[in-house]
Amino acid sequence: MAGKNESVSKTLLVAFLVCVVCGVVVATAAVSLRPVQNENKLIDKRMNILQAAGMYQAGVDVNEQFATIERKFVDIDSGEYVEMPESYDQRKAAKDPKQSERLSGDEDKASIKSQAKVAEVYLAQDENGELSRIILPVHGYGLWSTLYGFLALEPDANTVAGLGFYEHAETPGLGGEVDNPKWKALWHGKKLFGEQGEVEIQVVKGTVDSSTPNAEHKVDGLAGATLTSNGVNNLLRFWVGENGFGPYLERMQQASNVTEESSEAASVSETVESSEQPEGDA
Repeated sequence: MAGKNESVSKTLLVAFLVCVVCGVVVATAAVSLRPVQNENKLIDKRMNILQAAGMYQAGVDVNEQFATIERKFVDIDSGEYVEMPESYDQRKAAKDPKQSERLSGDEDKASIKSQAKVAEVYLAQDENGELSRIILPVHGYGLWSTLYGFLALEPDANTVAGLGFYEHAETPGLGGEVDNPKWKALWHGKKLFGEQGEVEIQVVKGTVDSSTPNAEHKVDGLAGATLTSNGVNNLLRFWVGENGFGPYLERMQQASNVTEESSEAASVSETVESSEQPEGDA
């Protein structure tokens, strides 16, 4: 009897030790792989930003392409830049009562419930060091899921350069068509705001063509996916509106206008100076 008990004890001991060893191996692997996983997540995020901005080049190192893009932080209420640690995570902040604000029913057009007080923005520069793209993270609820993506704008902070969603669970072939390159291409060149600064961009039912009134502010809805189309419409109008990036975009538009006026003044000055140059000897 004692021999049988001893045999059972040894079996349990061996099983316990095997479990301990396996646990240590798994934990060690998880810890050692975490930096690699984090790096892959960062590369994937950067690739999605580049794709939304129309800057992605297949076969070229993503980090190398991203070198011309600067990450900055914006206070949602004021639209001003603020300092934040590089470890700041906007999605996590939106779930933290200390770092976010609860949205009322009337405010919450994107159905996100709360939003971070500080948002990320990405500024891309061209080869001359001039601003070429403003990339904004956007999200909101569709039919089955929250869609997360990036909206890229031209330097005027009004013209759409691109739109892409990198995470959602919408129905393949219907709402999932937000990933269709043909539909995404429809956004290029569309205007967010009207002449008085009001939000005009919208996703509409049917097809938009040159004869459609205010066609520059409208994009075709997704066939058979009315609720997803409405979700995209609502989330974009929210994020470019007064409760989203509206104050920031207004500041960027003002800066763009000043830059354009300065460039025009410089051009006129050069023309005048050129015309006043004395003529050479005949």
